[in-house]
Amino acid sequence: MASFWKDSVSDGFLLYAYYTGEAAKLEKSEKSLTFAAQLFLQGLRGQDDPALKGWMATDAKQLFEKALELNPNNDSSKVGLGASYIFGSSAGSPMEVMQGIQRILEVARRDSTNMYAQLMLGWGGLVSGQFDKAIERLTTVVQHQPANIEAILLLAEVHQQRGNKTDAIRWYEAAKKQLGGQNEMVKEIDARIKSLR
Repeated sequence: MASFWKDSVSDGFLLYAYYTGEAAKLEKSEKSLTFAAQLFLQGLRGQDDPALKGWMATDAKQLFEKALELNPNNDSSKVGLGASYIFGSSAGSPMEVMQGIQRILEVARRDSTNMYAQLMLGWGGLVSGQFDKAIERLTTVVQHQPANIEAILLLAEVHQQRGNKTDAIRWYEAAKKQLGGQNEMVKEIDARIKSLR
């Protein structure tokens, strides 16, 4: 069923993710469980519908938890589980966001070079309104991964949220350089820069 929804139907992402998750639960391999969990986690970032967001976050959490039962030392799964709380929080629920941040901090405190953890902590700072912490984490990511477009755009977003137009524009310009030629994302960035000026 997952293959059908992936290959045969447009806008079948949610059903593809659902059946991939169900197959992973039956297969019970760490690889398939984390793959399915990551599908839900990626979809969570762009989901605005609160009911779908809650369902997707719950499935992502369950899949990451099952993967961690098989390999409790997998830092990526720990970070993914924490991120599921951050992105799945209904209306930015501070309790859920903080629960997710605490799970990710467990990894970041042990391994400060884990850029996935640092990036997700940056997201957590943005979602929870802790902009200084978000900037600190995201700056670390960009220092280690200068081409990380997600971190660059998040830095621009955080500065924009803080009302720091100059730095927001600087990071949006840096994102445009990374993206290169004209595309829809560059047009969106140009519109944001224009609104900031």
